[in-house]
Amino acid sequence: MIKKRISADRTYLAMAHVISLRSTCLDKQVGCVIVNKQNEIIATGYNGASRGVEHCIDLGYCKKEYSGNPNDCPSAHAEQNALLQCRVPEQIHTIYITLSPCIVCIRMIMNTPCKRIVFSEEYRHTEAKILWEGGWENYGNI
Repeated sequence: MIKKRISADRTYLAMAHVISLRSTCLDKQVGCVIVNKQNEIIATGYNGASRGVEHCIDLGYCKKEYSGNPNDCPSAHAEQNALLQCRVPEQIHTIYITLSPCIVCIRMIMNTPCKRIVFSEEYRHTEAKILWEGGWENYGNI
């Protein structure tokens, strides 16, 4: 019996899901894996409170849900944290995310040489997809 190995896309997306388990957000757990052209991992990230800010998971409630104000969310997005961890941003080729990027994250990604975005769940806002597809290809879920 010939065994087929899992594709790189499915592998890195599965890894993003595992990384999302580190999230400290009570609303959505999001994970991100960034790879270079050679399919080597160059950074990972998950959403969680910024340094020095109490995590919602530790408080036992979501700050934005508690206040009713989405701006009260203390979390940096998974993509933002992964981009901050990336030592050589010029090598970014593909970004794997459990949730498609928001408009702010897509703007950040577009300032890198990223060629592909692969995700497993579509975010409820479509502005990011429209902006990405205006100049880039390979945006989609698997």
